[in-house]
Amino acid sequence: MAMIEVGFERQNFHPLKRKSALLLKLIAVVFAVLLFCEFLIYYLVIFQCNWPEVKTTAYDGEQASREPVLKAMFLADTHLLGEFLGHWLDKLRREWQMERAFQTALWLLQPEVVFILGDVFDEGKWSTPEAWADDVERFQKMFRHPSHVQLKVVAGNHDIGFHYEMNTYKVERFEKVFSSERLFSWKGINFVMVNSVALNGDGCGICSEAEAELIEVSHRLNCSREHYPLYRRSDANCSGEDAAPPEERDIPFKENYDVLSREASQKLLWWLQPRLVLSGHTHSACEVHHGGRVPELSVPSFSWRNRNNPSFIMGSITPTDYALSKCYLPREDVVLVIYCGAVGFLVVLTLSHLGLLASPFLSGLNLLRKRKTR
Repeated sequence: MAMIEVGFERQNFHPLKRKSALLLKLIAVVFAVLLFCEFLIYYLVIFQCNWPEVKTTAYDGEQASREPVLKAMFLADTHLLGEFLGHWLDKLRREWQMERAFQTALWLLQPEVVFILGDVFDEGKWSTPEAWADDVERFQKMFRHPSHVQLKVVAGNHDIGFHYEMNTYKVERFEKVFSSERLFSWKGINFVMVNSVALNGDGCGICSEAEAELIEVSHRLNCSREHYPLYRRSDANCSGEDAAPPEERDIPFKENYDVLSREASQKLLWWLQPRLVLSGHTHSACEVHHGGRVPELSVPSFSWRNRNNPSFIMGSITPTDYALSKCYLPREDVVLVIYCGAVGFLVVLTLSHLGLLASPFLSGLNLLRKRKTR
């Protein structure tokens, strides 16, 4: 009787061992794919980005001096989802992508200052105080940064609403979290951060205050020879095609809605006298030259929710010169293809272990044996 029990146990041992081996293989594949798609791919892609070279030698008469270089990152339109329009899975996926991309970029590229050019939140213009507090908490977790890295955020229409939706409460709520400073200076470089939503104001009180603040900033900048204004808007004559070469085009957007009016644009150019303008809102990259001399670059969205190939701008800036380059993030379709391929591989692996599908390796080995016996 004892011998019969031992034999029975031996007969069940091999199937159990095979199932354990299959389970270990499945776990190993799943772990490897998750590790690559959710962590390693960000390092692999962003590692290819480099800070652009910029001239660092300035001449004062016949004497040459070396200028300090400021490394700045510019990103836009993160659109953190809110409680009304954001599905929990969509929110989890997109926010994890942005968090990993931002943290990886900080670690690999070591920027000194990061600018987010508006539309930080997707529902800030109508979110309740409780929802706003939750959105801010998630933002601070995703975009956490060392104390030596400056983070500057400009308001967008999704944060405080368009000019006809704005009120003092929304603006003050945003500025309480992200500061209300308009002029930021570092290493001899001046950055002007403008809530351009308020410049299409139709005479509203908040818009008049915004114009007054800009005029004051303009007066302060008169004391400085080099200006580097940065304002969040989309007044770029571009088609929205990311790969298109920079050239003059007709504005395809609705004036006073998608872009600033020409009058407001001319006011900003006259008041601030910039040497470069960076903006957001369109979710795409394009370039236009105002008056044939002042370039404006629209920064693409940082989120998979708005683009399959999100990116950000890297700037090497001195008091007299600058150089820009674009750094792409992992493409969402590439990640999805990897996941689909992994699922297919797991199905084939499972069927092979269950004997429902011949293993390609065993089939090849059997074919080779048949040829040798002939």
